[in-house]
Parts: sequence; structure tokens; C-alpha cells
Amino acid sequence: MEALLSVLKGHPGPAVLVCSLLFRVAHQLLQRLPVPTVVRQDAFRSWKWKNLSVSMVHSVLTGTWALTCAVIWPETLSNIHKFHTSLSYLLICVSTGYFVHDAGDIILTGHGRGSWEFLLHHAMVIWCFLYALYTQLYIAGALIALFVEVNSVTLHLRLMLKLANAQSSSMYHINKIVNLFTYVMFRLGTQFYLTWYIVHNYSWLDHGGYFLITMMMMNIMMVIYFYRLLRTDFFPRSKRYTGQNGTHNNNSKKFLSD
Repeated sequence: MEALLSVLKGHPGPAVLVCSLLFRVAHQLLQRLPVPTVVRQDAFRSWKWKNLSVSMVHSVLTGTWALTCAVIWPETLSNIHKFHTSLSYLLICVSTGYFVHDAGDIILTGHGRGSWEFLLHHAMVIWCFLYALYTQLYIAGALIALFVEVNSVTLHLRLMLKLANAQSSSMYHINKIVNLFTYVMFRLGTQFYLTWYIVHNYSWLDHGGYFLITMMMMNIMMVIYFYRLLRTDFFPRSKRYTGQNGTHNNNSKKFLSD
């Protein structure tokens, strides 16, 4: 592992590209899995399903990986600035590779305009993670940020159920409760902790101003998403997005963004 870490630290850029290519391979392999008929019949739904399938793999992998590292090495939570291990450094390489892959998938498939919020999020994450990889600082902070992937698992499942028109299923109703809990616990809680750490230690942190601005932008995005989630799943105003026979024609992208 130490030999691998030495190679990764010496060539973080190429390492990220290799990880990105691995996610591309995963994307191709996942296309062999069965897809609901309603998804296959709509081009946007079909692309979104494939995109979410890779995202689900990333979330399960990195969310579990990040929590495991924090449990094994508790110093991860207290020494965000300098502490890291071979596994945590490798995790950030892998996750950065995913975000590079996903941004490329969104842009190259022509969905950049409709997914600009995701591209903005990915750009901020990639920049912060690359900074951590090249400077070997804030690796622990990047790892803690990946706690949000625990919530991403339920978020992706929620959207995939919507893609399959399964909003009335028991799985959807159970997932929306679990999703609310994980959103507060792992997404908002993680954002709050990282923001608090930066503010509390701002005077001596390297490039603290940049990371504070980035965190505040992320916080605003997370609060907006939380409002949308509550509005859609717990306080629905109408079924205005639902078309004939339960399909979502002109408003499908708007429907799926909530």
C-alpha cells in the first residue's frame, strides 16, 4: 500500500484520470443490466438511469469507505488539515475520478444546460479534491465531505424509483423517510461540521478564505435542495407534472429534478 501511495502522490493527475476511466468501464458494464420499460421508452430517462447507476456505485463505495476510515482512524475527524492515510488518499483519488467522469458524461451527452447545478457542484468538488491531492492537505476534510454519499444512496434510489414511475410503491415511501434522515444526518450534518471547523480554525488554515467561500456556496445549494425535497415528498402542491398514463412528457426534466 505504501508503494501505491508513493505512486499516487507522485502522479495525482494521472491517477485521477485512471479512476475516471474505471468509472467509464463501470458505466459500460452497467448498461447490460435490465432497465424498466418506461425508462427505455424515453431518451432522457434512459440517459438519467445510466448516469444514476454509476452514481449509485460511487456513493455505495465511497460512502462506506469514508465511514470505515473515520471509524478506524478517529483522528480523521479532529485533524482535518494534515492527517491522512494511504486508504484515505486513495479514496480521494477514486472519488475525484468519478466526478471528472460524471461531469464529462453530462457535457458530452448534451445535458450540460439542464444540469448546470450539478456541473457547478462537480467543479467545486474537483477543484477542492485536486488541491488536497496535490498539496496533501485537507485529505481528511475531503474524506469527511464524502460522508454525504451515504445520503446520496437514498437520493439516487429515490430518483430511480421516480424514473420507473414507482412513486406509489411502498419502497418509495420507506425510502423517502430514510432519505430525510440521511439528508439531515450525513449531508447537512457534514456540511455544518466542515463549515464550523473552517470558521473555528480560520486564522491558521491554508487558503481558509477559499474553502470557506466554497463551503458557503455548498451550504446554500444543500438548503435549496432540502427545501425542494421537503416540498416534493412531504408537502406536494399538485400533480401538475404528471401526464397521460403517468408519463412525463414536456415537463419530464423538471419533474425529475425535484
